[in-house]
Amino acid sequence: MPSPTVEELLRELHASLALRKRPEDVARIVQDLYAAQGAELDEATEAALAKAAEHSLRNLWHGYTSMREDFARPVGAQRQLTRMASLFTDMPELADGAGDDPERIEAAIRRAGESIGRAYGRNDFGLDRLDRAGREAAGLGEVSKRQYNKRFRLLRRMEAKLARLIHEQQRREVTMTGKGALAHELPYDLFAADPDTAAFIAYITARGHMRSVFTNGRQRQAYDEVAEALFQRLRARPERTCWTALAHVHPTPEVLAEVPDQDLTRLLVRWNAFLRQVADLLEDAWNRHPLERETMIVRRGDDSSTWNQAAQAWNTARAHWFAILFELGQERILDQFCPGKVPRLMAADVAYWHRMSGGGLHPDTYIWAELPLPWEVLRGERECPRSLVEAVCARYRRDPVAGAWTAPRPAAEAVAFRRTPELVHGVAVADPLMASALRSAGVFSGNGKRAAASEWL
Repeated sequence: MPSPTVEELLRELHASLALRKRPEDVARIVQDLYAAQGAELDEATEAALAKAAEHSLRNLWHGYTSMREDFARPVGAQRQLTRMASLFTDMPELADGAGDDPERIEAAIRRAGESIGRAYGRNDFGLDRLDRAGREAAGLGEVSKRQYNKRFRLLRRMEAKLARLIHEQQRREVTMTGKGALAHELPYDLFAADPDTAAFIAYITARGHMRSVFTNGRQRQAYDEVAEALFQRLRARPERTCWTALAHVHPTPEVLAEVPDQDLTRLLVRWNAFLRQVADLLEDAWNRHPLERETMIVRRGDDSSTWNQAAQAWNTARAHWFAILFELGQERILDQFCPGKVPRLMAADVAYWHRMSGGGLHPDTYIWAELPLPWEVLRGERECPRSLVEAVCARYRRDPVAGAWTAPRPAAEAVAFRRTPELVHGVAVADPLMASALRSAGVFSGNGKRAAASEWL
């Protein structure tokens, strides 16, 4: 079997930006990329990549991970479209993949609705259906009431399905952006303009995509010794590095200083739009069940999954927005408009674990509780200037600059590489086969299967 070409490896790395490949496996692809190029690696880079790739699935005897290597994808409307084609026989054939495309689904619903005299969005079964006279006037005299009602109900259900699909697709994008910033939006040509840049982006994105671990300490940082070694290669030949692509995922002052102002402005506009999108998700979760702001501990009825995904995405977008704003010299905007950070919800058992180990609530929780809600600030309903944030930070003895409340996040220091753990609902398990068994048995899931699962422990 011939060795993959440089372009094939770059395509594989680019595809990984929207997946959840283990960093070890991405490191192995990067090794192959440099081998295909015939590139000479410095000792530090070669050692760092070898340390990570040693544990790639290709190098492990079982070659298996129990964790999905993709972000959960929403179930499309292909089944409903197939049913529509059987009831509305005059509908044109839809292309493969139409069930995942909201625009095509909506167009199909509208066209089918027109054929039975139904306007899009008119879903009231008692008021919006046509009676016999209305059906005859619409040229549906040969369609029985039963057949008409069957078509009306299908279109009503399809509109509800479309709304759910759009919401779930938005949640998936929010999750990916919260983990890996705008990596998944990078076009291939920009990503592959420089293989060294592509290698760094793919690896740091894989690190960012790692799942959270059940712990009472800090989560693992994305920037590790492998990322540092790859970044040193970019520092060594800045004239070839694609700094604009880097700015999508790694907005340090060193990177942003090399990006043209017009590209920075485009990124600023993109992050501004994304902040508004995430603020809508946060507000929706809040309105369905307001949270305990003073503690941010999960209570019954809280949609912690949606909130935590949106909170992480908000904080990622906010960090990029702040970094670009400062690089453009526009930080004076914060004097009038300085939206705060959003904390994640914490499970009660983790909060108890914190207290028992001598800890407590993170000081940022108290600051968040006193600041206006983000969506209120974005809509201009409440003011949140830098002076207010500084005053609240001072009340809780929190440095607003070091804490990234009024300034970009400090540049991360490289941490040591550690293997990606097999996780079962956030709990690390040594063996992937055991992890699969534990997950199937319901261990750590809180779903009442502990008795059956005890056989595995």
